[in-house]
Amino acid sequence: MQQTIDRPTSHRRPGLPRTGHFPPSHQPRRPHTPLAPAPVRRPLPCRVEDPELWFAESPAQLELAKSFCTDCPVRDACLAGALDRAEPWGVWGGEIFERGAVIARKRPRGRPRKVAAA
Repeated sequence: MQQTIDRPTSHRRPGLPRTGHFPPSHQPRRPHTPLAPAPVRRPLPCRVEDPELWFAESPAQLELAKSFCTDCPVRDACLAGALDRAEPWGVWGGEIFERGAVIARKRPRGRPRKVAAA
């Protein structure tokens, strides 16, 4: 009695999916589909303007920085992040922060005069 050995009829390892009759390097190419153009991104004002402007001591400069934030596309996210982090100072999301809280406007340094100058 002659004993037969079962051998696989293909060179493919058992359990792997079939890939077709072409080796992977000879697969037919798919037609190239054109991609939609990427949206145009405006540069963020805080990345374009002078960075010192957002941390200035002068109330006029801080108001200028706030005005740059009015049309910023990430203004709401910037403000929310600054509130979460309790930013100690600067302009964030179009608001002035001082000691981790939003203030309406910054007063100039120094004490006001007791008597108005003549």
